Amino acid sequence: MPPTDASTDAGTARAARLDPGSGPGSRAGTGSDPGAGTDCEDTLDLRLPDELIALFAGDTGSRDGNSAGIPGGIADGIPDGDDLLDRVGGWGPAKTPAGVLHLVPVRAERDLPFIHRWMNDPAVAAFWELAGPESVVEDHLLRQLDGDGRSVPCLGALDGIPMSYWEIYRADLDPLARHYPARPHDTGIHLLIGGVADRGRGLGSTLLRAVADHVLDKRPSCARVIAEPDLRNTPSVSAFLSAGFRFSAEVDLPDKRAALMIRDRALRDLL
Repeated sequence: MPPTDASTDAGTARAARLDPGSGPGSRAGTGSDPGAGTDCEDTLDLRLPDELIALFAGDTGSRDGNSAGIPGGIADGIPDGDDLLDRVGGWGPAKTPAGVLHLVPVRAERDLPFIHRWMNDPAVAAFWELAGPESVVEDHLLRQLDGDGRSVPCLGALDGIPMSYWEIYRADLDPLARHYPARPHDTGIHLLIGGVADRGRGLGSTLLRAVADHVLDKRPSCARVIAEPDLRNTPSVSAFLSAGFRFSAEVDLPDKRAALMIRDRALRDLL
């Protein structure tokens, strides 16, 4: 079961988007200093070129020359033209009131510096529990990338700026399904807002609604989008409610007591 969601709308201080010297693939600027990036003195708001965004949108994180464009590990045992999550990397952009969001399947060698830095934010670490050296985050990512495709980790780029980390997963095939009445093709989401400056202003709710509806649009077999934030994480639970999810139940999971949140296809125009 993937970790819980971090607070999606908590915090008020500013944080870095990208360090000038820490682009994709770089190991620079990924320390865990809680104060890093709070004044932006050594940071730069960087917009990725449209050509690179287009490349990312068509890149599903393939490895070892997987010409089918399926994330590493998914191709094994999956019929041609299909996978367990209907090719997240090919879903294209999701338009939101905050801008255009692209979900880009993670490539560890490219995206690890971003995700490692975010995981070492104390507010994030309290719930994801992946703080520490890069190897901790890398192991977490590789377990998904080398798995059977039931979970796809993604970098979220808003108007070309990497600013969030997502996990899109098959809730009905996840250990979570042992703890609630799962239905076939239930799809789960986890969200981590990377920059502190992007929290506390409703952006989490905006993106959660957009991505949940994107899942429903791109996965016609999916009738429900599922989330299970830690019940103690009040800002996260509130963000899901504001994003059109309904509170279904409290569930006892191995590592937390969670709020089971559901966005139903049938109710999407009402909530």
